[in-house]
Amino acid sequence: MPHDEPAPLSMVEVQRSVAAELDRIAPVIDELGRRFTDAGHEIALVGGPVRDAMLGRHHNDLDLTTSARPEQTERLLKGWADAIWDMGRDFGTIGCRKGEWQVEVTTYRSESYDPSSRKPDVAFGDTLAGDLGRRDFTVNAMAVRLPGREVEDPYGGVLDLAHRRLRTPGTPEDSFSDDPLRMMRAARFAAQLGFDVDESVVAAMTAMAERIEIISAERVRDELVKLVMAPHPRRGLTLLVETGLAERVLPELPALALERDEHHRHKDVYEHTLTVLEQSIDQEERLGGPDLVSRLAALMHDVGKPRTRRFLDDGTVTFHHHDVVGAKLTRKRMKALRFSNDEIEAVSALVELHLRFHGYGSGEWTDSAVRRYVRDAGDQLTRLHVLTRADSTTRNRRKAERLARTYDDLEARIERLAEAEELGAMRPDLDGNQIMEILGIGPGREVGQAYRHLLELRMDDGPLGEERAREELLAWWAQR
Repeated sequence: MPHDEPAPLSMVEVQRSVAAELDRIAPVIDELGRRFTDAGHEIALVGGPVRDAMLGRHHNDLDLTTSARPEQTERLLKGWADAIWDMGRDFGTIGCRKGEWQVEVTTYRSESYDPSSRKPDVAFGDTLAGDLGRRDFTVNAMAVRLPGREVEDPYGGVLDLAHRRLRTPGTPEDSFSDDPLRMMRAARFAAQLGFDVDESVVAAMTAMAERIEIISAERVRDELVKLVMAPHPRRGLTLLVETGLAERVLPELPALALERDEHHRHKDVYEHTLTVLEQSIDQEERLGGPDLVSRLAALMHDVGKPRTRRFLDDGTVTFHHHDVVGAKLTRKRMKALRFSNDEIEAVSALVELHLRFHGYGSGEWTDSAVRRYVRDAGDQLTRLHVLTRADSTTRNRRKAERLARTYDDLEARIERLAEAEELGAMRPDLDGNQIMEILGIGPGREVGQAYRHLLELRMDDGPLGEERAREELLAWWAQR
């Protein structure tokens, strides 16, 4: 399962992995190494590609750092690269493509944030050691000098990687002052790599959590998306909540840790939510692989509960309408984080629909109710299937099996109706032009009203056929 604990690494494994990856990418790094050193510059593979090489992870996006200034880098890449771009020139980065490889070469640099600024101040440096010292974590502060392939590891990144531990090269306070987004990156790397975060880093994240507020919503969103899409999102989300960062970037999540009533009449909503997220990930093969909308819907599906919790006189607890309230909260939060309109609408719809199945009982729904379920889910139906199944976290085995069987039955009914009635294209038997022709009217509000009337009949009775639909339309028109 995606949330299984990763196994520890041995130094022998690390050495074998990095040697194999360097051999794989040799066509790029060997040529670039010679090209830059022949011109009197230093160049090294750095950061994520080095870390991932040691983890046995392969990709074709390579980051390199050099003593050359951007204009010198651009000249050296010309004649070698298939294409060159310089959108990152202000930050010292020149990008290029060489065959299947995408390469970014960045001048040695240091960067820091003004306490009130969202943008880093960039200054070029002169040494590889200085460049590595400004990086976020020791596992990202390793380099391989080219073309000789000597490993540079001044901050113990190899050992931290083998122990699956996240530390900063200098003090975490200095690192997070330079770029507060690194606090979220710590949570993201914990989720992506399955690493533990050093106690000193956690302490600094907790003490400096409010500094995240100077970072733009777009950058926060991008880190959150990477975290949620990682193999171990629970690790990262838990860290955000425990350090207080979630209170500032996704406050709906820590709010789920409701105070437990003395009789424990409801589940721990926060733990339930993380379990639903993991269970939805286990079903993602239905969606073709990792799916952001599905994961966000699982994460947000119960965010309406804190605002709707009520204790009744008999000691029971209710959360009436938490689906509707949760959809509104989800929409508001995703807008604040600058998600796309399509993502906002899809996730909000799933949150609002996640309880609908529980009215199904043991199969009492009419075909009309099933059609409406499909119609309301629209193109989110498969995701709704995933979320609804994931939302069952009961420890009562019989109850869990009963819920699964019932949903199996609902899906089977949807499939049967879909085959017979083309549920995926739920439309009336007459279109707008036919309605206007039959009624002898032009475009206007009446056409829409007639269309909705015929659609309701389609929901209740299934396909009517054109002749009956015409009769029903005329009867409705005569009674207006």
